[in-house]
Amino acid sequence: MTHYLNTVKTIILPLLIFFAGFLPISVQSQEGQPRLVPVCIGYYNVENLFDTINDPERRDDDYTPGGSMGWTSERYYEKLDRLAEVISKMGTELTPDGPAVIGLSEVENAEVVWDLARQERIKDRNYQVIHYRSPDRRVDNAFMYNPKYFEVTATKAVPTVIEGMPDFRTRDQLLVSGLLMGEPIHFIVAHWPSRRGGEKRSMPLRIAAADIARSIIDSLKADDPNAKVIFMGDLNDDPTNRSVKKHLNTGGDKNKLKPGQLFNPFEDFARRGIGTLAWRDSWNLFDQIIITQSLLGDDLSDFKYHRAEVFNRPFLRQPSGRFQGYPFRSHGGGVYLGGYSDHFPTYIFLIREAK
Repeated sequence: MTHYLNTVKTIILPLLIFFAGFLPISVQSQEGQPRLVPVCIGYYNVENLFDTINDPERRDDDYTPGGSMGWTSERYYEKLDRLAEVISKMGTELTPDGPAVIGLSEVENAEVVWDLARQERIKDRNYQVIHYRSPDRRVDNAFMYNPKYFEVTATKAVPTVIEGMPDFRTRDQLLVSGLLMGEPIHFIVAHWPSRRGGEKRSMPLRIAAADIARSIIDSLKADDPNAKVIFMGDLNDDPTNRSVKKHLNTGGDKNKLKPGQLFNPFEDFARRGIGTLAWRDSWNLFDQIIITQSLLGDDLSDFKYHRAEVFNRPFLRQPSGRFQGYPFRSHGGGVYLGGYSDHFPTYIFLIREAK
């Protein structure tokens, strides 16, 4: 009988531990166990979120009623509703409020982000918006936050300046500092230069962007060695590319990190063939959320990393045709498809004991 019970324990306990990572964190106190509070941190490249108004300072002609994309108010508001649907469902397996904060890329201006925040599906979250106009000729980064969870204390747009290329224009890296349920924390939202012209040829641009991101993080850590920093963005490189692995200085195994390294939970996803965008029948994982080691550990008296997700639910996938299974995007080949984005969003959970 004792042997039988030990066998059952050997089988059942590892299964319970495995599935615990995928079950909602209880908000009810259990005997001898502290109540845990989860918070969701999200990132989403929303793919060309343009309004229908022509801006002479932006390359937005395609996204006007007379442009090549046939962009109308009806399609614009359908896109907003689609994006709001995604955000409304992100992270709700652990918290009904979804992302406490979410970084966004490929937005034309602040107005389109406010339009998104006011959509019926998410308007009760009262998302607030942070946006700076960047030198990029088309799109910017932005940041939405739920004031129930996050209080802003400082914001800054850090230019991505490439040495020897004074005329090169790309997105700023957006730094937002504040209090996450009372705890100091910093967020950086980035959209690194694309692979236009080829991956190898354009690599120095992303390496330069990585060096700038690393300098922001190092500056924050110089002021406070225990600073909690969350870096997120469409990096146009995978977790194992040199810009991320070497220049941003990341590691994918939180138990083997060297001093100063950042933890990239999405390295494991990429290793398992899980991506956030597809191109020519291959997947890339460009959309990453990377954290400082101050967010790791078992002391849950303050926020610590819990787990990460690529949000690739079936409704976000192209349902049929040649690109079945790819992200279900708004346009494909210049044809309006009525989807969401050409990227899947990502998010992480932080947890701490209730105070």
